[in-house]
Amino acid sequence: MIGLLGRKVKMTQLYDEKGKVIPVTIVRAGPCYVVQKKTPDVDGYCALQLGFEPKKKANKPETGHFKKAGLSPMRVLREFRLKDQTVLANYEVGQELKVDIFTVGEKVSVTGYTKGRGFAGGMKRWGWSGGPASHGSMSHRRIGSLGPGSSPGHPWKGRTLPGHYGMERVTIKNLEVVKIEPEQNLIYIKGAVPGSSYTPLIIRKQA
Repeated sequence: MIGLLGRKVKMTQLYDEKGKVIPVTIVRAGPCYVVQKKTPDVDGYCALQLGFEPKKKANKPETGHFKKAGLSPMRVLREFRLKDQTVLANYEVGQELKVDIFTVGEKVSVTGYTKGRGFAGGMKRWGWSGGPASHGSMSHRRIGSLGPGSSPGHPWKGRTLPGHYGMERVTIKNLEVVKIEPEQNLIYIKGAVPGSSYTPLIIRKQA
C-alpha cells in the first residue's frame, strides 16, 4: 500500500455532470522522492521512506541521510509500511513519485493531525449537557460532582474531563478521488480531511 505526502490547501466544491454539488478538499501532493528502502534483513521490517518539500537548512545527520540517496534535504520525511517485500523492487532510491499514481474514482485514506483547540471544557470537548441556564445557577458550564460517594470513593477510570483538545493523529478512510491536476500536483478528495490549511497529510491507496 503506497501513497504520497502532501499538504492541505483548502476546501471548495465541484459540480458533477448532473449539477450536483460535491464538497472536496484540495491537497498539494508531491512530488515525493524515495529516500530509503527498508528491508527485514537490515532494518527488521519492510517499508518505503519518502521525502517531501525541499528544506533550506539541515543538520549534518539529515544532510548525510539524504546525500546517500543523492537528494537534497527535505522538510517532511515519512515511511510507508509494506507487507510484501517484492513491492520494493518496483521503486528505486531517488525516484520521483507524482500525483498521477492516483486515478479518479479511486478510494484513499488520509492521515493527519486535527486542529488544536488548546485547553477546553467538558461541554466543548465531550459534549456535556451542562447545568441549568437560568439566572441564579452557579454551574452553567462547570464540572460539578465527579463520581460515586463512599464506594469506590473516587472517580471511575476513563471519566471524561476538561483538558487538551485536538492535535490528535486521525485517519479518514474510504475517501474518493474526484479530480487530479498533475501539472499543479493537486488532488481533489471528496469530503473533509483532518487539520487546518497547510497541515501535512499522508495519502494512502486504499487496500
